[in-house]
Amino acid sequence: MRLKILAFAATSFFALSAASAETVILKAGAMVDVVQGSLVTDPVITITNGIIVKVERGDASISGDATIIDLGTKTILPGLIDMHVHLTGKATDQGYRRLQISDERAAITGVLNAKKTLMAGVTTARNVGAPSFSDVALRDAINDGDVEGPRLFVSGPPIGITGGHCSDNNLLPSEYGVVGEGVADGPWAARSMVRRNVKYGVDLIKTCSTGGVLSKGTQVGAPQYTVEELTALTEEAHSHGRKVASHAHGAEGILNALKAGVDTIEHASFISDEGIALAKKQGTYLSMDIYNTEYILSEGEKAGFLPESLEKERMTGATQRESFRRAHAAGVKMVMGTDAGVYPHGDNAKQLSRMVRFGMTPAEALRAATYNGADALGQKGKFGEITVGASADIIAVDGDPLTDISILEKVDFVMKSGQIFKTE
Repeated sequence: MRLKILAFAATSFFALSAASAETVILKAGAMVDVVQGSLVTDPVITITNGIIVKVERGDASISGDATIIDLGTKTILPGLIDMHVHLTGKATDQGYRRLQISDERAAITGVLNAKKTLMAGVTTARNVGAPSFSDVALRDAINDGDVEGPRLFVSGPPIGITGGHCSDNNLLPSEYGVVGEGVADGPWAARSMVRRNVKYGVDLIKTCSTGGVLSKGTQVGAPQYTVEELTALTEEAHSHGRKVASHAHGAEGILNALKAGVDTIEHASFISDEGIALAKKQGTYLSMDIYNTEYILSEGEKAGFLPESLEKERMTGATQRESFRRAHAAGVKMVMGTDAGVYPHGDNAKQLSRMVRFGMTPAEALRAATYNGADALGQKGKFGEITVGASADIIAVDGDPLTDISILEKVDFVMKSGQIFKTE
């Protein structure tokens, strides 16, 4: 038997990178079982080729060739899943500053932000909107090992109406003749745009069924797309095996998207009781970014947010938090979606303490940020939990996050697919 014991130190990254095919034994002081919402003491995790093959406790027998990583008193849990990020954008490039950013520069920014996100303990992320399929390229570069970042599920350019939020460039005056790359008016145009995005490699479809806070000239609650258009878009996406995420703040637009059968509702700020009931009935996940209002209102002017966007956030943020409380109390399924890129990448875990502040227990928030995210992606059992057969996506912190969830804002150890990317 060959046992190579690695202390919790920077040297372990290089050792495991070179020995990814061998068996790894990971030990820690405690483990969060996100499915049961409980703390398990003295976990011993056996990993082979990046996959968890055993989950044991205490004095588990260790035989054969193995590399042992002992994290001491640390608490381990599954890597976080952020279901709403914009990796190719920066929090400080808002409003008219966006006009200075080329698609090529955005792609390079994505490389930087992908690493920040991974180092924050987010091992899987869903990128919902990026220019020129730059997020597809970023995903592929991460998968090929060229850059460091979370496992990505990407949408490419969002699809929406002329002049709408997320689909059209509405910062330039008419004489420039610029039309956003995701514009598609009418059911058949929406189907065609879905087919285009699938052709260029997206994992999901992002659309907008209402206006937004950060788009010039759109009303936050105003519907975009009819039910007929949204249904055509969703049917086409599902026929290609792609799920649909719909940006939706206003009550009517949320209902339209739910009636069309979308898979997740993003933001859900002004969701009605009818919308909550329909989301619960259909099992639709809500992704509600209730942290970033603090950044927008405190740093927004300095970051270049338009005055009208700041005003729209003032009328939206508090209502969204109350809607989060109502939806959670009603039993609607939820994931963690932060809208990182509107606020600085790497601060993703700040969302968790707000989820607790506005109604969840720490166990519920952690489940939303792990197990639920995998389920919403159609990947349950593949990651989002520390269980046999799942990818070894494991992070570690000091203390008990079931008591103080804010400790996840400082992650000391990050493993993705059995490879260590960060140590203390």
